[in-house]
Amino acid sequence: MLKVKRVCMALMVLAVCGLFVGPAVQAAEYDKPIKIGWTAWSTAEANTKLIKAILEDKMGYDVELIMSDIGIQYQGLSTGDIDLMLMSWLPTTHQNYWKKFAGKVVNLGPIYTRARLGWVVPNYVPQDKVNSINDLTDPDVADKLNNKITGIDPGAGLMQASEKAMEEYGLEDAGYQLLSSSGAGMTAALSRAIKRDEWIVVTGWSPHWKFAKWDLRYLEDPKGLLGGKERIHCLARKGFYQDVPYEVFEFFVRYNIPIDDLEALMLEARNTSYEEAAAAYIENNPKRINYWMTGEFK
Repeated sequence: MLKVKRVCMALMVLAVCGLFVGPAVQAAEYDKPIKIGWTAWSTAEANTKLIKAILEDKMGYDVELIMSDIGIQYQGLSTGDIDLMLMSWLPTTHQNYWKKFAGKVVNLGPIYTRARLGWVVPNYVPQDKVNSINDLTDPDVADKLNNKITGIDPGAGLMQASEKAMEEYGLEDAGYQLLSSSGAGMTAALSRAIKRDEWIVVTGWSPHWKFAKWDLRYLEDPKGLLGGKERIHCLARKGFYQDVPYEVFEFFVRYNIPIDDLEALMLEARNTSYEEAAAAYIENNPKRINYWMTGEFK
């Protein structure tokens, strides 16, 4: 019933926005690739590769994955250069992007909930020494951390929040640097530090396979600068509904994956590949896949 309400609400939004203008084209008439923007984060890769496999192998559409920075994805949606993005973190992390582009894109609803952002340390870092971001200004702690916070892509919302945290918590004055990297670069640095039993702070988010692989914890954020629980939304360009077959639009409105399933898929992808993990998930969850495609849970 809740899923049916989501579809109805999405149609109401389209109508209010003047986007509901009649039936979409039929599947046989649609010969363009569905362009999905993504960034090389494990959560984004898991979702995009799973959706790509379903649309291509189960529904017969072509999908083009376009890797780009988050800001470029919002811009691409607003100009119609891409059709969808699956990684809009709301209400906090991407609030600046949302304020700028909300009137130029269409929100198809959350694809998973209970997400979280923050700064992460290995659990062997003594909690009585480093429990909060405030503790990082201690000279002994700063020395153990080499005055570094390891980040990800410079345009990511988490990095924007982290830059603010660096200033508000006095870490810049304490001599810290926030190092830009990538999702892969951040986990590689974390892996090296753990192998050497070294102290490290990295920008982190849930869901992520690193929490299944290593014993980690979030640092407390008393100022609330890194955000609380988040919802990750699917956004579409204006006109997407009119241009694609209706079953494609409905698929993206219904697509909502449990966070535990997503984490399990990500961990499986670490052992095989995202493509193989997606194929295994499709095989092991036929009722959920059928619901996403048809609206029938059978």
